[in-house]
Amino acid sequence: MNTYLPLGKFSFGMGDRFAHQGKAQLHACVLAAELGVEFIPVWNKSNREHTFIGTEPASLRAEADAAVKALGWKRPYHVDADHIRLETVDRFIAPSDFFTIDVADSIGKPANAADVQAFVDRHPELIGTISIPHIEQPFAITRAEVERVANKFLLATQDAGKIYRHIAGAKGAEHFITEVSMDETDTPQTPPELLIILAALADQKIPLQTIAPKFTGRFNKGVDYVGDVRQFEKEFTDDLAVIAFAIKKYGLPSSLKLSVHSGSDKFSLYEPIRRALKKSGAGVHLKTAGTTWLEELIGLAEAGGDGLELAKEIYAYAIEHVDEFCAPYASVIDIDKAKLPSASIVKGWSSRQFTDALRHDQKNPAYNPSFRQLLHVSFKVAAKKGDRYLNALKKHEAIIAKNVTENLFERHMKPLLLLAR
Repeated sequence: MNTYLPLGKFSFGMGDRFAHQGKAQLHACVLAAELGVEFIPVWNKSNREHTFIGTEPASLRAEADAAVKALGWKRPYHVDADHIRLETVDRFIAPSDFFTIDVADSIGKPANAADVQAFVDRHPELIGTISIPHIEQPFAITRAEVERVANKFLLATQDAGKIYRHIAGAKGAEHFITEVSMDETDTPQTPPELLIILAALADQKIPLQTIAPKFTGRFNKGVDYVGDVRQFEKEFTDDLAVIAFAIKKYGLPSSLKLSVHSGSDKFSLYEPIRRALKKSGAGVHLKTAGTTWLEELIGLAEAGGDGLELAKEIYAYAIEHVDEFCAPYASVIDIDKAKLPSASIVKGWSSRQFTDALRHDQKNPAYNPSFRQLLHVSFKVAAKKGDRYLNALKKHEAIIAKNVTENLFERHMKPLLLLAR
């Protein structure tokens, strides 16, 4: 397999829409390291987010570098070109050293028939009864099933190969980490399908270090997992076993691990993930994004005065444009409009009422998942505020930073800290 930049065992994807919370985010990694667990920070921001806010990928690199310098972080760290495709990757090549290659749009589009047949012929080991260590029931896979899976996923893996080679040609394979994302699609990939996909990615000579499949259940933005937790744990555990098998079978990098996208706030899954990783000895990449933007709003509301007023204004505009803001995220949010308070009601709220509704504390009866999800996808409103919003972040930096760090460390990293114990 090709040379590549190595990725640590446990890595943590951190999104920061407005590039002001790098130090606060990294502080959470510092606290985890003090307790003996190394989370490698990976700052991520997608082309869509840069476009919405009007920023350039270099700004994320500058934020990460500044945070590392300020906190004296001596461990590795990375900057992720999140959810890129061939038409969007070029602006990310210079500042990024982690590329999340998104091929979801190619899933379900059939590859060339000759390519499908060649793939099936090249992999007779995928046909028949396949025993995977640590999976109780062997996979029984027919040739027709391999052809079906190849018809659905082979073009996506070929596209991933094209994008990988484009980046490697411009940057050098030893200078970046490759993730392939297949999570933003309609149906989950089963463990047998994942095995076939990994064989196809190995054929593309991609030194894959993380793969983001779609799991069963709903991974909505900024709220907890919705689905059968036991079924998720079985899928996750079986996927880990498939990855370990594929590493040996196809010469994939030994550091290859699962990536959990929209991993922020999936509190009910952290214990099952911890159990599975402890049992298998595997690593994981947990990708969070908008949770930091929400902590900025919480910090502004907590500050009171002009901070609270700004948070209320952002909500008032968001609820007026609810359909517009929700449309791009329709597959990853579930908002009950009947549970969204009116702008006039929110205008009368205290700091405590606003933060109780927004902060992800499921024990608090005032917590409102619909309110939280709408604000999660409404960061464009803050972007339109321009310097007013950015100046508010600076003015209230201390209280915002406290919320950002506590959210990542206490609610996200801490439930996973027992991984290495």
